Amino acid sequence: MRGKRVAILESRLGKELAELVAKRGGIPVHAPALSELPDLDPKEIAALVDSLEKKPAKLFVFQTGVGTRALFAATDSLGSTGVFLRLLENAVVCARGPKPGGALRARKVRIDRSAADPFTTKEVVDVLKDVDLKGGKAVVQRHGSANLELDRALEARGAQVTEIPVYRWSLPADRRPLENLVIEILNGKIDALAVTNAEQVRNLFTVSKDGKALKEALNRTTVASIGPVASGALREAGVKIGVEASPPKLGPLLDALERALKPAA
Repeated sequence: MRGKRVAILESRLGKELAELVAKRGGIPVHAPALSELPDLDPKEIAALVDSLEKKPAKLFVFQTGVGTRALFAATDSLGSTGVFLRLLENAVVCARGPKPGGALRARKVRIDRSAADPFTTKEVVDVLKDVDLKGGKAVVQRHGSANLELDRALEARGAQVTEIPVYRWSLPADRRPLENLVIEILNGKIDALAVTNAEQVRNLFTVSKDGKALKEALNRTTVASIGPVASGALREAGVKIGVEASPPKLGPLLDALERALKPAA
């Protein structure tokens, strides 16, 4: 990475990722592409818990660690965590990956199904294929935006799906770094782009005034994707993926990017 300018779109762990790039000799260009806005209404959570007491759910799917913790914080504030835990005891509990799994174990929740690596919607659907959902409720903790693919897959199995919005993704309040990054990409001043979330791709194109030019410029740049979900968003935008991390974590992402940027012998 020595001397290479690496654009970083990550928000939550952006500074840490920039430091890791710098340690490998790269020049990080940090332009956060996302902000997480609270989208949890305690009244709606109270109404949901009340409705589930009357007609319990067959399935709960927890998709993110931060969302799972926020949901329990809401039930704590409502004094309904005990009721919520009892509802979970009588349902199938599915964790999309290690982060929601850790948040559930912190609350001593039994986990019946855990999605396999790389923790995409496909793995969630696969791990639930033997669960009888016909005529039952399925509650899905939302991860920034509605997971229509998962909802439709569960509905096709006969479930009535309810999504719990906990937070939503939006453009950052200060868009200038992202807008400036687009200009640098168009001018060929960025050697590589690290994508760690599908919504980052969509927001990058949202702030661009010329999506076609941005796509062409990115296809002249080494684009590193953290995994299948981010790669799907890049393909939708017509962007060629230079490298994809395996497993989908920051360490393997940086390793793959470093190999891709290494000068030919």
